[in-house]
Amino acid sequence: MAVLTSIEEMTYREAIRIALAEEMRRDPRVVLLGEDIGAAGGVFKTTEGLIEEFGEQRVMDMPIAESGFVGAALGMAVTGMRPVVEIMFSDFLGVCFDQIANSIAKYRYLSAGEVSVPLVIRTIGGGGVSFGPQHSQTGESWLLPFPGLKIVAASNPADAYAMLKAAIRDENPVLFIEHKALYGMKGPVHRSEEVPSLGTASVIREGHDVTIVASLLMVRAALEAAEILAADGISMEVIDIRSLRPMDVETIVTSVKKTGRLITVEEQPILGGWGSHVISEVVGACFDDLDAPPQRIGLPDAPVPFSPVLERAAIPNSETIANSVRALLAR
Repeated sequence: MAVLTSIEEMTYREAIRIALAEEMRRDPRVVLLGEDIGAAGGVFKTTEGLIEEFGEQRVMDMPIAESGFVGAALGMAVTGMRPVVEIMFSDFLGVCFDQIANSIAKYRYLSAGEVSVPLVIRTIGGGGVSFGPQHSQTGESWLLPFPGLKIVAASNPADAYAMLKAAIRDENPVLFIEHKALYGMKGPVHRSEEVPSLGTASVIREGHDVTIVASLLMVRAALEAAEILAADGISMEVIDIRSLRPMDVETIVTSVKKTGRLITVEEQPILGGWGSHVISEVVGACFDDLDAPPQRIGLPDAPVPFSPVLERAAIPNSETIANSVRALLAR
C-alpha cells in the first residue's frame, strides 16, 4: 500500500469520509454500523460512497435501535473486528447510555486487561442549525465520569481526519464527537499513514493576557474573539482542548502560568461541564499564578431553543467571549 503524505484542502465532512475510507482499505476488520449510513450516505453525508466501495457486509444500515446495534458493536470488537458506530445525533447517546457506561467502558477492566475493545462511537452534536432541543446537544460531558472510555472532539478538518484515524486504531473504546455546524468548514489536511496519539490539547494561537480553552464550534468563536481583541491590544492564547478524556491538563496549566487568567468556553450548560474540571485542575496547580478568578462560558441553564433568533442568543459567540475577556481583564 502506498503511503499518503499529501496536504490537501478539504471540508470537515470530506475529512471524516476520507479517514473512514482509508482505514477500511487499510484494515478489513474495520466495519461501519449506523442509521442511514449505506445507500443514503449518512444524514450528514459523511459515509457517502462507502457502501458502493465496501459493500453491505462492511457498511451496515441499522434499525432505529441504538442500544441494540451499539451492543452488537461491542460483541464485534471483543471478537476481532474494529467497528465504527455512528450515532446520528449526540442527543441519542442517552438511548444507549447503559451499553456505553456499563459494558463498553468497563469490558477491558472486567477481563483483567486480557480483552481489548477497539470500538469507535462517532456522534454528531451541537446547535447553530435550528434542530431544536432534542437534536442540538453536544453531549461532551455526559460520559466523562466513566474510566475506560476515551472522549475526543474535533474542531477542524485536520483533526477530524487525523484523530478519527487514531481512534479507529486505538485498542480502547473512543467516543468521537463531531459538530454538525462544522461539516462545511474547509482547511488543510495532512494525509498520512502516521496518526497522532490521542490525549493532547493544541495551542492554536499564542498570547500572553488570557488563556481561552474551547471545544468544537467554540474554538472558531474563540479565534474570532482573539482577532477582535487584538485590535484593542489584547493578546489571547487559544487552546483547543480536543481530548476530554484523557485531558491534557499540563498544556492548559503551562498556558495559565504565563497569562494569569483563564476562561473556558463550551457549547453546553456549565453545570457538570468539562470547564469546571479544567478550572479545578488549574486552581489546584497554579493558584498563586492567577491574577483573577477563572471564568466559565456556556449555554444558559435551559434547553437549546428551536427558534433561530433564540438559538443564536443562547450559543456563545465571538462577542460573548470578547466581552468576558474585557471584563476579566478589568478586575
